[in-house]
Amino acid sequence: MDAVNRRRFMQAVGPASLIPALPGAMLGQMAAVAGPKVIDEVVPSSPEANAKPKYSIKFAVIGVDHNHILSITSAVQRGGGQLVSVFSKNPQYPKALADFQARFSGVKVARSEDEILNDPEIQLVCGAPIPDQRAELGIRVMRHGKDYLADKPGIITLEQLAEVRKVIKETGRIYAILFSERLEVKAAVKAGELVKAGAIGKVVQTVNLAPHQVNAPSRPDWFWDPARYGGILCDIGSHQVDQFVYYTGSTVADVSASQVANVRYSDHPKFQDFGDIMLHGNGGAGYVRVDWFTPGGVGVWGDGRLFILGTEGYIELRKYADIAGRKGGNHLLLVDQKVQRYIDCNNVYLPFGPQFVGDIVNRTHVAQDQDQALLATELVLKAQKSAKTLTFTT
Repeated sequence: MDAVNRRRFMQAVGPASLIPALPGAMLGQMAAVAGPKVIDEVVPSSPEANAKPKYSIKFAVIGVDHNHILSITSAVQRGGGQLVSVFSKNPQYPKALADFQARFSGVKVARSEDEILNDPEIQLVCGAPIPDQRAELGIRVMRHGKDYLADKPGIITLEQLAEVRKVIKETGRIYAILFSERLEVKAAVKAGELVKAGAIGKVVQTVNLAPHQVNAPSRPDWFWDPARYGGILCDIGSHQVDQFVYYTGSTVADVSASQVANVRYSDHPKFQDFGDIMLHGNGGAGYVRVDWFTPGGVGVWGDGRLFILGTEGYIELRKYADIAGRKGGNHLLLVDQKVQRYIDCNNVYLPFGPQFVGDIVNRTHVAQDQDQALLATELVLKAQKSAKTLTFTT
């Protein structure tokens, strides 16, 4: 076959028809060039999602100043909690109580805090009062022989933390904090399962990016005052540091560095709209960035991301949005030594509610490790106290 005819033959049959004739080593090289295998998965629905709760308790709510109390109450109900009553510590905000009553129709409004604390049938009190009131409320609850579930931040000073630890030891009660960005986010729950199964080897570092939207007109006066909410690292940073402690498995940890700033809100000079923390623990390292700069174009309150680096791979969570184009939230991406995986986590079962109700009945700490929760709190309080304040002049 002359050169012209050979060229015409190659053009006619194309390169694909010659692949079976290639040596195995060359096929392997071509596969490497083409890239690793990519797997798309959807977590199947769990039968546990429709199962009747194993345990039942009676609980009440004191303090509805943050609307997180709606999801906190729903989580306890999913676990078998029977809502008995609610009391608003700040009646000057009647809309908050009205919203709670609308969500949980028929709930009794207690006449006072003492009515709830002195009710012997109530085993648990959930609370989302203004943050600077949460620890004191929890201490009163525990001293009345009940367990406590607080919105985050559950504690805003180191002095409060020391008193909480003292009363836990004295009473044997549970002081829980609902870090919902791990405990009530399906992709975060799945990430915990994968980490514990060794899917990425030993965890080396977590990186949390946690932007939030301000929605200034909807915010009460206390929102702008760090003395009331604890500061940005104490407040929204508590979610992220909880994740560092949990995913690294650290039982001892400290703050390497921290900083805060008020970049945009000159009309609220004490407010902090940016902050970050570097952490180190006996299970790994961590970095956290929190801010109030989520742009409206994202379409959700925050494009939260979590990166978990392991010795054999890594995990990325796109919790609430994926600007790359996938709809909704709860996106998990995992890369190991063999494959790339995308996992749709929207069917993941959320175990916190049933586990927490079980903890109250059985005096265990399955839903949330008490020491880990208080370690995460201690770290954000230290970070907030020692943070360098940044200023930007240009």
